[in-house]
Amino acid sequence: MKQTSFFFVFANSRMNAMAGAALLLAFTAVRSSGQSDISGVISNHDKPRVAVIDFRGSGDAQRLMDTFNPALWDSLSGSGVLDMVAKSMYPLTVPQQPAEFRAADWANPPVRANFLAFGYTGVQGGQLVLFGYFYNVSSATQVIGKLYYGTLDADGAKKVAREFAADILQQFGAKSLAGTKIYFVSDRTGSKEIWSMDYDGSNQKQITQYHSVSTMPAVSPDGKMVAFTTYAQGNPKIMIFSTETNRRLPFYNPVSSAVETPEFTPDMKHILFGASIDGWVQICISDLTGANMRRLSHVRAIEVSPKVNPANPTQILFISGRSGSEQMWRMNIDGGDLAQITDGTGYVANPAWSPDGQKIAFAWTKGYEPGAYNIFIMDVAKRVPVQLTHGNGRNENPWWAPDGVHLVFSIKKGQSTQIYTMLADGTQVTQLTTRGNNLQPVWAKGLN
Repeated sequence: MKQTSFFFVFANSRMNAMAGAALLLAFTAVRSSGQSDISGVISNHDKPRVAVIDFRGSGDAQRLMDTFNPALWDSLSGSGVLDMVAKSMYPLTVPQQPAEFRAADWANPPVRANFLAFGYTGVQGGQLVLFGYFYNVSSATQVIGKLYYGTLDADGAKKVAREFAADILQQFGAKSLAGTKIYFVSDRTGSKEIWSMDYDGSNQKQITQYHSVSTMPAVSPDGKMVAFTTYAQGNPKIMIFSTETNRRLPFYNPVSSAVETPEFTPDMKHILFGASIDGWVQICISDLTGANMRRLSHVRAIEVSPKVNPANPTQILFISGRSGSEQMWRMNIDGGDLAQITDGTGYVANPAWSPDGQKIAFAWTKGYEPGAYNIFIMDVAKRVPVQLTHGNGRNENPWWAPDGVHLVFSIKKGQSTQIYTMLADGTQVTQLTTRGNNLQPVWAKGLN
């Protein structure tokens, strides 16, 4: 590869405006031919076709391309909003710089791409530098032309790849999952502890070390606190940790045989949870410190798993046995305006709101024997459940990713329980954990 200079030219503001308008028109034309499904983003026909070359590096940067290229490809292909053109269809000569770009090479068969990502990497001042370009093929206009900087190692290569991918996804109104965290329960050390990992299963770290049973994690909307139930001090208690300092924050627990399923309110001033006050586990709410606790439900049935609508904090989903078998219900945060959401068949567990508050994910035994849970989603307005998993083990604990397009959940097969992700249409199922048993995942956005 010939040596390239570090002279970089950005398009002027008028060209960028024209490119943005052209991209929007092209994307609208592509989407108009398809029908969106329940996810609001994913469908089989409305995804723009994107080609992504294998980037090369000058000098010491070349050794990092085996890390960079898969990271860029996986970040884009895993987004669920793009149709990635197979590299086997690409022309023999691919561009690295704008002067080498020829739209006809990518617009015509067999590629037929709507957009092309290309560029190259180099080393400057001991840093990895990515020269990233994203072009609208049909109009032959530059949409992105930008420099990205990272450390001269594998972590730096992943960083610049994910940042470039995030900028590309932003052009289509999609969010990158880079920087988000998944918190979960794992028994790999011999006891159930709270762990965290990156969105792709990397960087798995132990959070608690109580050598007991810690379960049911919940994360604050800003990602700065994680709450969970632990038996480390005998009776079950809710504990809250700072994800920034990994230190415990104060929380006063009621004396109870059950204190479980914590949930932060969107304003992070209150916590909802289930607690056994008079023999039945009921929905309660308190201040963030546990003070000023009061009950929201008063029935002779188990009521757990309160989940607050992030788009409408007055609405709560929860699981109740008041009608017989455990079903999903909705109520206001003051305990009023009760409504049963599921139809009374089977058993329901683990409700979760989508980030926009328009959809619900949950586990349900509808059509199966008790215990054979599968993952369903439901549009709140339409009330029509859509089944995503189909009898491949016990599928539970769905949770929405911050992008509103992915779900994380657990599957129990035989004696092993592991964590997986998938798109909200049930495709692209990817296993994230392998060691020990791993369950009860929740997906949090990165720290602000």
